Amino acid sequence: MSFSEELLAQIRHGLTQLDTEKSVASIGQQAAMAVQLATYLALLHKWNRVYNLTAIRQPQQMVTHHLLDSLSVLPHLGMPTRLADVGSGAGLPGLPLAIARPQMAVTLIESNQKKASFLQQARIELKLENVSVHCGRVEAYKPDSLFDAVVSRAFSDLALFVRVAGHLLTAEGSLLAMKGLAPQDEIAELPAGWQVVRCLPLVVPTLVAQRHLVVIKRIEAASS
Repeated sequence: MSFSEELLAQIRHGLTQLDTEKSVASIGQQAAMAVQLATYLALLHKWNRVYNLTAIRQPQQMVTHHLLDSLSVLPHLGMPTRLADVGSGAGLPGLPLAIARPQMAVTLIESNQKKASFLQQARIELKLENVSVHCGRVEAYKPDSLFDAVVSRAFSDLALFVRVAGHLLTAEGSLLAMKGLAPQDEIAELPAGWQVVRCLPLVVPTLVAQRHLVVIKRIEAASS
């Protein structure tokens, strides 16, 4: 899958601004990561012409609004062994996070068959052995092993996220909701037994918009 040197340079510059060195083992690994991200973006751009995976059409804009936005959670992710991406769609944020953390097992959960087919193709072409794809509704998914973290990006309000995805977590696990403005009204509507432990501003290079990460835990785990 081809991509321009200009696009690769934009991704490299964005990774530098995100300071991904703190999350990536070596300069060589970071260089390989940039190439994989560019390859993923080229594949997304190709499939998007037919399958309408994202409303953003320009690859340069995809770098900021998709890749760098997804990777902005890295400093707050901790070191989960297993992570699930709910409502993964075009693989965001799950695929960029899987590329950045090859030692972390990532499951992409998507109910739309066409989008799940794209995710499978991306997993194969990018040779991401740490990625698996589940095509089905998240509330009906019963994984063999529970997840340390479950992330969503523009999936639903917080209460619904907890109701449909809370069963996927280990006892100490975290739900990670990527949002725009800090969702105070949604936080107030969380179901009993859950609470927000952090609401963090995310900094996305060249993106002029508010972004937040809402971290939710079971009350027993949050207080222990």
